[in-house]
Amino acid sequence: MTDRLPIFKKRVPEWLVILSIFAVLLSSVLLFALSTADGTAAAGYYGASASDIQFSMLMFYAAVASFAVVERRFFARVVTKDYLLICIILEILIAYWCYHTREMWLIFTLRFLQGIVNCGLTSISLNLLFSRLKSEHAKETGYTIFYGMILCVSPLTALFSVPIVENYEYNVVYKAIIFCFLPSAVLLFSVINRVHILRKTPLYKIDWMSFVLFSTMLVLIAYVLVYGQEYDWLDDESIVYSILAILFLFVVSIARQRTLKRPAVDLSVFKSRNFAIGIVFLVILYIIRGAFSLTSSYFITVLGMDSLHANEMMIFNIAGVVVGSIIAIRFLIRQRHLRILWVTGFVFLFVFFIWMCQLFATEAGTDNFYLPLFMQGVGAGMVMSPIVMFIMSSVPENMSQSASSVGIFVRFSTFSLSLAFINFYQLYFKGKHNDDLRSNLTLLDFNLPDRLKMYQSVLNSRGMPRDEAGKAAIGLLNKAVQKQTFLQFCVSYYEWIAVLCLLSIILIALQPVISRTVINLRNRQPAAVGF
Repeated sequence: MTDRLPIFKKRVPEWLVILSIFAVLLSSVLLFALSTADGTAAAGYYGASASDIQFSMLMFYAAVASFAVVERRFFARVVTKDYLLICIILEILIAYWCYHTREMWLIFTLRFLQGIVNCGLTSISLNLLFSRLKSEHAKETGYTIFYGMILCVSPLTALFSVPIVENYEYNVVYKAIIFCFLPSAVLLFSVINRVHILRKTPLYKIDWMSFVLFSTMLVLIAYVLVYGQEYDWLDDESIVYSILAILFLFVVSIARQRTLKRPAVDLSVFKSRNFAIGIVFLVILYIIRGAFSLTSSYFITVLGMDSLHANEMMIFNIAGVVVGSIIAIRFLIRQRHLRILWVTGFVFLFVFFIWMCQLFATEAGTDNFYLPLFMQGVGAGMVMSPIVMFIMSSVPENMSQSASSVGIFVRFSTFSLSLAFINFYQLYFKGKHNDDLRSNLTLLDFNLPDRLKMYQSVLNSRGMPRDEAGKAAIGLLNKAVQKQTFLQFCVSYYEWIAVLCLLSIILIALQPVISRTVINLRNRQPAAVGF
């Protein structure tokens, strides 16, 4: 910082400074999963498909991931207080526009713009947070807090939005996020001085072309992975052309970064063995983390919980993330064996998926899931931030921004891939189990007539005419079959993920270099959005 003024006004108490930073950071995090917090309600309001709602979230994510390569130049050039004001105004205007539109193509565009602005807000919040952490291991603490919030983003967003959706039209969530942003942003704006947090640099020669190439490629990746299953993959021309365009843009981007004097992403980061190891485990972690969403779907689809109750259950998972993050911080500060931390975290995740395979049933008490949900949170909290900081520590300080850009690209791609895996295997397993079940449901089965008569008598006892009750009984039977096939899909998919957890544990055990790596982020400025 080159200005003589302190970042925050002298008379402002420290607790108010921290509160204002966290309020803005939490509001920024809530925006990420806002469109998918209640996918059914969103699809119904916009008259869209579930794939459209997923794609709207990935548009936001693609903007964050691609704009990160140029965002730091803006941050370094503009006075922090002015930059915050610009981001606040834009965020509120875009959210207000989202509130007033029902056109899905416009929602895609606005979500992309939201991602760009959110990248700036998150960057401001992280840099301000790190400026207040004065301990020797401030960076480790700051990153662990941030990534812990990311792990909790889905249930937190659902707890925020579901009560609103249940009582109002879906678009009111965008008005609610404005009222969430406004007080927190005004508070933060009022406590900081007009200074530059980063060293002031001229705003010229911004690598806009890298942003355009990266953003186009990421949007196409999202399109292929979200809509590929729906359009039968290579049988659809738009998917084929999109894949060819992705390959072309990837080759052009690589060639361009190699020829630039000051590349947005220095590809020499891949020369580090530890960087490659960290990226592999980041991919594994996000595939595993993506599978966790099936637990909420199981609560709603099979157990019949409403969205709010299902996400209230996730409070135990949030508590686990907090505990796991605290354990991770203690390990990192004391520089204990990192490999032990990773193995323990993945063991917790492995036990969770095996345990859930035993708990999945058409009827179950909610208290049976408290401990597994807590355990999953502990495991995720123990490995998330250490993996990210392992990657950051594996490259020289001057390459930390490149490492961050690669990391967020990998995170975006793996997150999208996880959605594609779930969509594909859900269709595959549901089709397989559905065929197996229906092949046994014939009129020769002694249980089938009894089941139909039971449904019919229950409906008839509640006032439904006998002929209509007979037709409705068949519908109830089909619904029961669908529940059973979804249940079998959850079990089968979690068994695969459990195997992936076990393989991860073996890989970590075979990599002693993990424990020999010292986590050191002392002299590094936080990246625009980290990972």
